[in-house]
Amino acid sequence: MDQPLQQGIVNLLEELKRYLNRQRELYGEELYVRPAQPMTPPAVPIESRREVLLQFYYEVKDCQKCALARHRTRLVFGSGNPNSPILLIGEAPGFHEDQQGKPFVGNAGQLLDRILAAIQLSRQDIFITNVVKCRPPDNRDPLPEECDACHYILARQLEIIEPKYILLLGRIAARTVLKTEASIADVRGKVYSLGRAQVVVTYHPAALLRNPQLKRGTWEDVQLFQKLIRQQE
Repeated sequence: MDQPLQQGIVNLLEELKRYLNRQRELYGEELYVRPAQPMTPPAVPIESRREVLLQFYYEVKDCQKCALARHRTRLVFGSGNPNSPILLIGEAPGFHEDQQGKPFVGNAGQLLDRILAAIQLSRQDIFITNVVKCRPPDNRDPLPEECDACHYILARQLEIIEPKYILLLGRIAARTVLKTEASIADVRGKVYSLGRAQVVVTYHPAALLRNPQLKRGTWEDVQLFQKLIRQQE
């Protein structure tokens, strides 16, 4: 086998490995592979939400629309079940999320898993993303202009997933999605409409780690969210 052909095969295998690893990161252990198709998303109509979402990830994974891109390790696109009617939206990736490329994998993510379990949900039942896809320096709040620059990704995710139920985690998520300057204390405990989706706001899990007194209010919020879902079952 001549050297150029051998190198081409090696490159193809490396590309396949990256593709499968990203599939696993986005969607868990149930991998989806389109047979007899190139590794880059095809420029043809795609019916599957999973396929469309993966194609969109490849379109935005190198986004440079704001200064956060210069400092990130990985763009944190989102993960979970793209066919789920349930979408959770947080604020921005932290250190662990930036390293792994997945949302809510640090201490706040572990707490979120327990909150979801309390209302009989798991990550396999939902899709999770953030308003901002790159980690702000020192885990500071994302700036309004950073949220604006990243909004096209979230907007397209909403179009693709078409959620029926959205849980907003934290003040930044509520401000950005609901377009309000009201405090989180003023917007939680209510049900909002966003297109065809019903929306509930609660505290970000990281806030609960800093202030355990917020756990009672969070429990009330997620019970409201659970009630919305069960009403449609």
